[in-house]
Amino acid sequence: MIQYDMDVALDSQDDGDAVETRLCFPNMCKLLKEFGAMTEKVKALETRLQESETRLQDSEDQILELKNKERTKVIFSAAAGGGDIPIGPFETDTILIYKTVITNIGNAYDPVTGIFTAPVAGVYYFTFFFLTGGELTTHVVLMKNSQVTFLSLDFHTEHDMADNGGNAIFLQLQPGDQVYMRLTASTHVFGGDYVTTFSGSLVTHM
Repeated sequence: MIQYDMDVALDSQDDGDAVETRLCFPNMCKLLKEFGAMTEKVKALETRLQESETRLQDSEDQILELKNKERTKVIFSAAAGGGDIPIGPFETDTILIYKTVITNIGNAYDPVTGIFTAPVAGVYYFTFFFLTGGELTTHVVLMKNSQVTFLSLDFHTEHDMADNGGNAIFLQLQPGDQVYMRLTASTHVFGGDYVTTFSGSLVTHM
């Protein structure tokens, strides 16, 4: 003899009461319940898997970004060029353009404008040196965007034929920050490929 359970459900209808009869074999009911529970577990596992895949992709993107940063190398060194003749004096403050490029790894220094533009966030190291004659004052300033950072100067003397000056600095820069040398109005430096120089390099990423 086949045994079965009978559930009777009463639904209220506008045209009267209707009786719905559902037949369910005991084993089948159990299987259906287990299947429903398994379906919910599978859905939960799929959600967790998707979340894990998203986190993994985010981690891979971060690792790739770090690797790209590590591959970014920035080193430049340039001299004023133009022969051993004075640069300046000018009536206004003027950006010094170092035309003779010795090294420019990363192409962050522009020999046309004299401006270094940081390609990545990090700490950079800059140095500058100059040769000047004693007949005029020298006043050069290392600029970060429009901000004065370090400077070096030499005063006019009657007995001193030539002097050297310079300075160095670590700067924390963001992408797009600009660094350049500015010659103050009414002062001068000597040009040439060996004595008046501007150099910089990326020390560490941030």
